[in-house]
Amino acid sequence: MPVSYPFLLVDAFTQTALSGNPCAVVFDADELSAETMQKVAREFNQSETVFVRQSVTADFGLRYFTPAEELPLAGHPTIAAVTALIYAGRLPLAGIHTTLQMELQEGPIQIDVLAPGGQKPTHVVMTQRRPVFGAVHEPEIVMPFFGLTPNDLYPSALIQTVSTGTPQLMVLLRNHDALRRATPPEPVAFRKYRASSDFFSPHLFCLGGATKAGHTFARHFGVPPDTIEDPVTGSATGGMAAYLWHYRYLDTLNFVAEQGHWLDRPGTVQVSVRGSHESIEMVQIGGTAVVVAVGTMRI
Repeated sequence: MPVSYPFLLVDAFTQTALSGNPCAVVFDADELSAETMQKVAREFNQSETVFVRQSVTADFGLRYFTPAEELPLAGHPTIAAVTALIYAGRLPLAGIHTTLQMELQEGPIQIDVLAPGGQKPTHVVMTQRRPVFGAVHEPEIVMPFFGLTPNDLYPSALIQTVSTGTPQLMVLLRNHDALRRATPPEPVAFRKYRASSDFFSPHLFCLGGATKAGHTFARHFGVPPDTIEDPVTGSATGGMAAYLWHYRYLDTLNFVAEQGHWLDRPGTVQVSVRGSHESIEMVQIGGTAVVVAVGTMRI
């Protein structure tokens, strides 16, 4: 007999439906196998689908899947999952500020929900892992994947893998023109390079927002069956924040990251970094989300 699972579609990092980054949130997923969760994620065909489970060590457990594979940590699905739990009445708020723990594959993370009068949440904040700086990559190899040249890099910038939970390839570009000219990588060659490297996906970004409110603007690419371009990427924004602070490209610990405007899905991420340039203690990303659909899946 088929079993029913409630789900919601949530747009994250936005206050407006049909913008930001969409995510499928599936409740009561404790009995679903990893194989089935992967098939469900492929069925929803969002950049990520998050499965909410019970936890004995935290308030809830979360598992994240793209259409192709599982991730250890993801940003916009976390914001979406917390918003969905509140919307469904499964996460009562403790007033203006609610703190909870989410159990992930590699241990818990802290979530803070800010809500005036304990009612509608205005901001969900995710504390990501302490950043880890990985391999440095050769511009002559990497830049052609995106139809660019080493001259399109920000002067003297390193191409480097950075992880605040999921390793992402950080590519700081010279300006918005270079970012606009970037194209999704050719799948076969890029998959071969990725398989021999240490990152999940590439995050291309530049200084200066898409609007006057932003400090940075970014694009995030994948290869099929994953989404070719992700509208707003929370985990990579955390890694980008660590990269920018570590290498002193920003002089503020708190900034606004923008993404998705050229896809007609504008998104805004509030970012905070704590610690010195040499020893970053914590990266937080936050934003709002909107529930756009509620349904039941039978499998």
